[in-house]
Amino acid sequence: MTAAAPLPQALLAQASKLGTSTVYEASGIACSIDPGIRPVWQGATVAASAYRLACAPQDNLALHLALEKAPAGSVLVVEAGGFPAGYWGEVLTVAAAQRGIMGLVINGSVRDNGALRDRGFPVFARGVSMRGTGKARVPALGRPMIFCDVPVAAGDLVMGDEDGVLILPAGTVADVIGKAHARFEKELEMIEMPRTGATTVDLLGLAARRDKI
Repeated sequence: MTAAAPLPQALLAQASKLGTSTVYEASGIACSIDPGIRPVWQGATVAASAYRLACAPQDNLALHLALEKAPAGSVLVVEAGGFPAGYWGEVLTVAAAQRGIMGLVINGSVRDNGALRDRGFPVFARGVSMRGTGKARVPALGRPMIFCDVPVAAGDLVMGDEDGVLILPAGTVADVIGKAHARFEKELEMIEMPRTGATTVDLLGLAARRDKI
């Protein structure tokens, strides 16, 4: 399988600055992930290309193999069926950092939460669980898949912060980031305008709707 071209670093930096909510609103597509998948420590952020895999229930062999195959600069996107086991912890975090992996998004649980925070490794998960895992099965590794109802392919943009996680198709990223930047600039203007006495009704052009009520 041919590896996807990495997203430009300048584009990733812009995405991180803009944040998930602004990028999502600018995208016009259904790219947001189930809000039940949250950062496991406050302040975690990530913006990187996707590497996809699936884990069997209570089995994290796929994650160990992914660290051999995932390109440096990618974020692991892991379908684990929401199973409440600690698929990921400090040992895998150290190994991932050495391989240049930028973060983890998993529809499942992780453990060693304090160590993940202290090491500054961005993790977005459905929960935290001390339960261990086996190492026997690999349902999928590096293949396109549906993750929490959102398609994800190699090289797609994965963004995560305290507002949640989104996945943008690689071919849309440059256009969406451009639109998001314009939206960001407009929002900055709106933040300043109330100081002049304008209301949000004025700023958003809602007067006609207000007058109909």
